[in-house]
Amino acid sequence: MNDLDTRATQAGILGEYRDLYGTWHSTPPETKAALLAAMGLAGEAPLPVRDLPKWHVCTRGEPPTLGLPGAWTITLEDGRALEGDGRLPALPMGRHRLESGGETCWLLSAPTRLPLPERGWGLMVPLACLRPAAQGGIGSFDDLAIMAEGAGAQGAGFLGINPIHAGFHVADPGGFSPYTPSHRRRLSPLYLPTGTSAAPGPVVDFAAETPARLAALEAEYLNAPPGPGFDAWLRHEGDELQRFALHQALSEKLGAYWDGWEAAYQDPKSPQSLQAARDLADRVRFHAWLQYAAEGAVAEAQRRAVKAGMSHGLYLDLAVGTHPHGAETWTDRASFATGASLGAPPDAFAPQGQNWRLAPFNPVSLEETGFEALALTLRQQLRFCGMLRIDHIIGFERAYWVPDDGGLPGAYVQMPREAMFAVARIEAARCGGVIIGEDLGVIPDGLHHAMDDSGLLGCRLACFEQRGDPPEFKRPEAYDEAVIASFTTHDLPTWKGWRAGREIDIREAIGLTPRDHAVGMRGWRGRELAGFDWLSGQFRNGLPPEAPEAMFHVLAATRSRLVALQVEDLLDSDVQPNLPGTVSEYPNWRQRLPFGPQEIANTPVLANAARIMDASGRRRHP
Repeated sequence: MNDLDTRATQAGILGEYRDLYGTWHSTPPETKAALLAAMGLAGEAPLPVRDLPKWHVCTRGEPPTLGLPGAWTITLEDGRALEGDGRLPALPMGRHRLESGGETCWLLSAPTRLPLPERGWGLMVPLACLRPAAQGGIGSFDDLAIMAEGAGAQGAGFLGINPIHAGFHVADPGGFSPYTPSHRRRLSPLYLPTGTSAAPGPVVDFAAETPARLAALEAEYLNAPPGPGFDAWLRHEGDELQRFALHQALSEKLGAYWDGWEAAYQDPKSPQSLQAARDLADRVRFHAWLQYAAEGAVAEAQRRAVKAGMSHGLYLDLAVGTHPHGAETWTDRASFATGASLGAPPDAFAPQGQNWRLAPFNPVSLEETGFEALALTLRQQLRFCGMLRIDHIIGFERAYWVPDDGGLPGAYVQMPREAMFAVARIEAARCGGVIIGEDLGVIPDGLHHAMDDSGLLGCRLACFEQRGDPPEFKRPEAYDEAVIASFTTHDLPTWKGWRAGREIDIREAIGLTPRDHAVGMRGWRGRELAGFDWLSGQFRNGLPPEAPEAMFHVLAATRSRLVALQVEDLLDSDVQPNLPGTVSEYPNWRQRLPFGPQEIANTPVLANAARIMDASGRRRHP
């Protein structure tokens, strides 16, 4: 093994991986060198050998098993210092810094396992589209609260939405995908209620709605200046908020993406950026106020959800990565790899592989800082919800990085899984939250076991829980317990659309699926329908197989602790929220629901769903 191979192995770059078809792929030297550079490890010398590990997971309230031959100092998470020699003491829950022999090790004192939630169910809704065509506008946090109250009154334990991270609304209204955020620890102010509606119609027009909503919010800010509560919040949030708000103010002048800014402004600590903070103080304060207002509105929605009887309230979603040139990377460059993006290896869906154009966490920085960026990101989300979904939880095990240069193939980077799971347990235990890891697709050996050991729930989609040809669908009693079950997701057809093969028709029409392949897919869908209808016939009590309640009966009967219903299925809609592989060819994330939140809450199908869930033991839990 040469020096490059040694350094790549030490850094966690896998030398080979096996694809969906069982074929092994070797990582070329050029890719290894590019990924090492992206981690900040360019050079030729092997990485230094340490006596202490960079991190150690221990059980809260118990002495760490890490043996030390001499004196040590521990700085607890709350700032207190402990000193000793030899055996380490029992530690409270948290991330603590151990120093001994000139080296540092982070002690991650976590609960061994999160408790599983009681059996329950909830509803998934697209927040931006929670306004009917005649009303127009963008769905707001007030609409979310109304929807939560209505669903909670029916017995739902949670209300799930797509990510509400800060996006690129300031300078790029077209950058509205919830899974390509600008900053995952800040919120999108587009969902603040304003009473404005720029463009009624069946599809949300972000290009028109965004400036109208921001103008209305600015008028509100100027007409009713925030009081001392805002100033106290500013002091509490500190420099991190000020840097984010400065980024937003600079975006108004320089453009949405900082890689296109003048070089001096690409560094938030440069003299030019510091001068801009003074020159743009009024705009910085306005953008800080937008965050203050958004946090208050989300917290209020969560309060109303819980008051309505929801066991968990809001079910938020954490995007797998962040835009490489958004606010999150501008304010905290060191936490992210530079020169590589998250993606996926070649498969049947994308033979050339995928580049998601998202910046990955840099494992080197995570380990050096005690996983601070991960902890803060999880903590910020869990402040406003009772359940949190982590998109692509495989990223806690390994992440596929694609070099930015030269069309080089990507490779997997091993992530510090045990430590990342410990951090997730710590942050969830602080607030009693439930964490769901999106574990769909090809999952490496051991990840499901690690999730189960930690008490993180997985995801199971009934449409994929099948085998054989003709397909035999998994019986409800065979489902895993520690999961959230649903029929599909926002990336798949609705119940009605699935039965009609609507996504096959759309993909053929826009050229993503060849005609002969589409014919085969329709034949397979017919066999899927027969298989699922046979299964649901044992549970649906005489209902017609096409009724959404027939599918609800199957989900309700599963062993899964939680069940999620899609609002589109309650409304008998065949409109799929997002069609993967498309950008402009399909109106992703923009298609309005036919009814508003109160009308949805009053629909008879929701009441039917509640009765079905209740009959299966999915009752409200205090």
